[in-house]
Amino acid sequence: MACKNWNRNGASMTKNTGSHQNPPDLDGNTFKLVRFSEVMTEGKLAWYFFADQCRHCIDPPCKDVAGGYEADAVIQDDATGAVYYTEKTKKVPFDEVKASCPYDIPRKAADGRIVKCTMCIDRVSHGLIPACVKSCPTGALNFGEREAMLTLANERLGKLKERYPKAQLLDSDSVRAVFLVVDEPKYYHKTAVAAATPERGVTRKVALHRLLKPARGLLQAIVQG
Repeated sequence: MACKNWNRNGASMTKNTGSHQNPPDLDGNTFKLVRFSEVMTEGKLAWYFFADQCRHCIDPPCKDVAGGYEADAVIQDDATGAVYYTEKTKKVPFDEVKASCPYDIPRKAADGRIVKCTMCIDRVSHGLIPACVKSCPTGALNFGEREAMLTLANERLGKLKERYPKAQLLDSDSVRAVFLVVDEPKYYHKTAVAAATPERGVTRKVALHRLLKPARGLLQAIVQG
C-alpha cells in the first residue's frame, strides 16, 4: 500500500482465489507483491511469504535490451545503482524486455509504459528511504549502503543457520534487492533466484557470471523469510 500511495498507482480489480496472495500477480499498478505459498515438507504444512519486486540487478539485462531500441528508456542511477524505466519505454517491445528479466518483473501500464519498482529513486535522491522500508511495521526491511547491508545480512544469516541449515541470501552478489530466506528458494517463488531466460539464451549460470563484479551503491532490502 505504501508503494502504491507513493507512486500514485491505482488499485487493481481482484477476486478471491483461495490464497492470501492478493492481487494474484504484479501488474501495471502493483510494483511490489507479497507472494504466499503453502508447502508440505516432511509431512508438515509450512507457509512461505516472499515480497516480490525488482532486484535492481548490478548489470541489468533489461537495460541492455531496451537500449537497443531507445536510448535512456531504462536508466541505472550512478549513485545508487537503482534501475528505473522512463516514458521512452513506450517505444520499446514489452515482450523482449520482460523476457530479458531473470526474475519476470517488468509489466506494462495502461498508458503503454513498461513499469516496475524504482527503488523510490525520487525519495532516495533526497535523503529519504524507500516507502516500503519506511512503512514496514516489523522491521523486516533494511536499506543502506551495500557493504553495511551485506554485513548485516550475513550476521543475521549466521544466526539463522543454527536453527535453519538451509538459510541463504539470494543472488546477493548480483542484485541490490537481496532476500534472506530460511528454506529452499523454490518454496517461496519460482523466480526467487535468477531464472533461465531462453528467449535471450541467458541461463542463470551465464547471467551470474556477467554480474559477478564489484558493486557500489545502495542495497535496497533484506527480507527475513
